[in-house]
Order: sequence, then structure tokens, then C-alpha cells
Amino acid sequence: MGSQDTYNGKAALNDARDWSHLFSAESASRKPSVMQAMHGILAQPGIRSLGPGAPSTEYFPFYSMDFEVGSTDAFETVGMKIPDTTTAIHAGKYDNTTGTSIYDLEIALQYGLGTGSKQLVKFLTEHVQLTHNPPYRNWQTILSAGTTSAFEIVLRMLGQPGEYLLVEQHTYTTVFETGLPLGWKFAQVRMDNDGLLPDDLDDLLSTWDEKSRAGPKPRVLYTIPTGQNPTGITQPLPRRQAIYRVAQKHNLFILEDDPYYFIQMPVYNPATRGTPTPVPSLLPSYLSLDTDGRVLRMDSFSKIIAPGARMGWVTAPAQVIERMVRTHEVSVQNPSGFSQIAMFKLLHDSWGHAGFARWLAHLQGEYAKRRDALFEACDAHLPREIVSWVPPTSGFFAWIQIDWKKHPQAGDRSALLVERQVYDAAIACGALVVPGSWFLPDEGAGGMDEVFFRMTYAAASVEDMREAVRRLGMALREVFGLV
Repeated sequence: MGSQDTYNGKAALNDARDWSHLFSAESASRKPSVMQAMHGILAQPGIRSLGPGAPSTEYFPFYSMDFEVGSTDAFETVGMKIPDTTTAIHAGKYDNTTGTSIYDLEIALQYGLGTGSKQLVKFLTEHVQLTHNPPYRNWQTILSAGTTSAFEIVLRMLGQPGEYLLVEQHTYTTVFETGLPLGWKFAQVRMDNDGLLPDDLDDLLSTWDEKSRAGPKPRVLYTIPTGQNPTGITQPLPRRQAIYRVAQKHNLFILEDDPYYFIQMPVYNPATRGTPTPVPSLLPSYLSLDTDGRVLRMDSFSKIIAPGARMGWVTAPAQVIERMVRTHEVSVQNPSGFSQIAMFKLLHDSWGHAGFARWLAHLQGEYAKRRDALFEACDAHLPREIVSWVPPTSGFFAWIQIDWKKHPQAGDRSALLVERQVYDAAIACGALVVPGSWFLPDEGAGGMDEVFFRMTYAAASVEDMREAVRRLGMALREVFGLV
């Protein structure tokens, strides 16, 4: 937990605002787990425990685990091969007892705390301090069982059924798939090439009519500010500052979902292809601007280490984190002990903060090369007379717009029908892309004015990307009757 009294040499920091009015009836009613509370008693010297019903660690049939991981001396990406430069990591069952490490299999594989292991939480708290330096006193960081889990828990914690969640004009499909069954409605905020429009957000809130909207004025904003999914847009600093001012004006709580934060890249420039380009400085996050304690930030290992770890970390005011821990205690409890010890041994015992930073810089360079390859294919194969795009500077996604009104039957067809025709034609040609309507609350059923498709350069080989884009170009020319 951060508890600094000064911020960059300036005046003393404030505590976060009180957010108790946001908590749902379910969340507000949660009490601390009586079983989890015994962990504090167990830590007292001299205690002989006959309390918790945890199994004896003697019967855990795992005595050691060994990993071969990337070396901070020279990170390499060599396709399906193991690089020449790796580092061996060993995790033993009794490393803590022998003094080899502060975290071992005996600890990791036992029941844990709702915060996650204190050892890994300490490392990630230091990481948050180094990266974001939140400008208020009482913030905390805990582990999550991945952002999908964290987001579902947060939506259960905040607000009441029938309330609106403010979202970007197009946003990740899981937001709707998670929120709708919980009773959330969605209010979309228009975007431009810099992301959320602060004036549109302000106007939406200032003119909110509870009767016509059949719901109270929104109190929570969800945003993916870096490499937004699906658009790939990254909000520049002035835009983030303007959005934060609107949040202050209307007392919004901000959910900052930022899995692509560390995948920031130089601007796409085909003229410099193959030339080493300096890695850009990371943009300030909403958390780093948060003088009020009105941001809950969700980070994930999925895009920077491995999604199968099913683990991330959440940073927010202590008051909000405490409610989240209460939910963890009766649901996920904490991430898998195997994942926790693997991450701890990698980040704490092997890489350290400096090595972790070098790995993230390595990823930036690798994904920049993939992005460049995809957009070179777009330049070569997509019909510019009907397709437009802006290459992203973060994340995994390309967002292309189709001028559907140039379709031969545009006068008789809706944008949604044209989108479907392109989608089906692309599949028939052997290319899979994601329709933009999937990123709308109603999947375009209520009508839409524009046609977009999302493509990803995250995992496909350069050869597959080129061929997929070529096939998409074929499909578009067929659908639009282009020679």
C-alpha cells in the first residue's frame, strides 16, 4: 500500500474520496470472512493451531518446480525454438524454511489470502509505485484472477441493477456480456482518433434525463485508454486530462482497463521499416493523474506474460479494495498458487524491476514489427477507394472502416447487412476478421451508420497476415464490384 505524504516534492497528498455511496447492496452487506481472519492470529508467535481446516503441506506431492525463462541479458524471440540465452529458475517446497527464497511451494499451494500472496503483492505494489506513482495516500494493490474476473466482481460491487455504465462508442464485447446479466445498461460516448470525446461525455451527463433514459445519471465510466479494444486508439495525455476533469465535474468513478499499456509503439512509418526505432516513453495513466482517488485500474499478465496464468493486479482506493477482497474471500479466494509462484520466481527472484522493464521494452519492439507487417499488407492489398485506417500506436488491433455507401445496393441495404455480406465473403475467401457491430451493446440491431472491422496482428505469422489481408481484399472487391 502506498502511503507517501509528499508527491514529487509538492504538497502533502490527500486521501481518496469516499465511495461508499457507490457500493451495491450485495457489496455493502459483505462481512469479513471469519476463516480468513484467522490468518492474522496464526501469524502471532507461539500459536499452536487447531483452527483452519487446511490440509497438511506434508501431503502436497510437489517438491520442486523448474522453469527456463527469458534472460534479461539478451531477450530473444526465435519462433518456435528455445533461445540460446535463457535463465533457469528453481522453486522448492521448503525454500522459505531454508532461507533460499521468501516464497516457496509450501506457501504458494496452501490456502491464501483474498489479496493474493503478500510476497507477490509487495513486488507489484512497488511496480505500481515505480510506473504510476498514484498521487494520493491510501491506495492499495491486490492480485486478481485475471481482468475478466476482476471486471465481473467490480460490476457486482458498484451501482444497482438498472444503472448505466458509461462506455466508449465501440468497446470490448465482454463488457456487455458481463454487464447485461447483472442488470447494467450502457451509455455510449462518441470517439474520434484520440479516443473518448470529453465534450460529448460532459454533454451526455449535463443533459441526462432520468425519465427518458429510464435510469439515473451514470456514476461509473469504463475505458480502455491505451490500444483500445477494438479500435486500437490510444488517448494522448491532453485527452486523458480532459476526461479526468469531466469525471471530477460529475463525480464519476473511472474503471481503467489497461491490458495494452505496456505495448506502446512508435508511430507507423513504412519508410523506416527495418530501422531500429526508439521505444516511446509510456503515457501517464489515469491512475497517475488521480489526485482524488477516483480510479480503479486493472492490469493483466495476459498480454505481457501469458493469458493462461489467469492473473492480474488491481489498484484502487483502500476502501474499494477492501470491498473487493471481501468478494474474493467467498469466490476466487486468490489466483492459482502455481501461477503465483511462477510469477514471483520470474519477476522477483529472477528479473527484478529492471529486468521486467527490459522485457516490456522488448515486447514493444516485437509487436511494433508485427503491426508494421500487417499495415504493409493493408497498403498492398486493400482497396483504398472503399477502405480507410489509422495505424495504432499501442495494443494488438487494427480497426478498418469500410465506406459501405459505395456498395452497389447501398440504397436498399443497411450498414449491418453490408457488414454481414463482407464478413461472409471474407470467410468464403479464407480470411477471418471481426465485425465492428459485435462491439456495440445491441450488436447493431438498433441501426448503425458506419461499418468497421477489427483485425489483430498479435499472434499470426507475417506470412499468414499478408495472405489473410490479401484474401480480405479479394472479398471486398467482390462484394463492392471493384475491378
